[in-house]
Amino acid sequence: MMANLKMPDINNILIAGNLTCDPSFRKTTNGTPVANFFIASNRKFKDNNGQWRENVCYIGVVAWYKLAESCYENIKKGSAVIVDGELQSRSWRNDDGRRKTRLAKKKSSIIMQKKKKIMILDIVIWIFNF
Repeated sequence: MMANLKMPDINNILIAGNLTCDPSFRKTTNGTPVANFFIASNRKFKDNNGQWRENVCYIGVVAWYKLAESCYENIKKGSAVIVDGELQSRSWRNDDGRRKTRLAKKKSSIIMQKKKKIMILDIVIWIFNF
């Protein structure tokens, strides 16, 4: 009976962190705006000896269309953001023929903190309670 159980197709992630560098911005050959940047998400924990440690996870983020333009105009290195969207993998072969794979965050929305004011940029309206 359990072998017939199918999990729902869910690919959603919510990550809070700070930009590690300014977003890069370009347009595709057909004129679609694209912004790329990385965020660092820190996790603090106590190790087995009771000492506080920190683990940093770096996540690549890709924004498209108006969201890409808004990211490029409004966030910079060090900006605090909350990113909501889906994970997407991409594979390619490098110059010596070895296969490479990158896992990146495809954004559907972002919350930016800018000068004590929260900006929410998205195609869909999201309501967040802090």
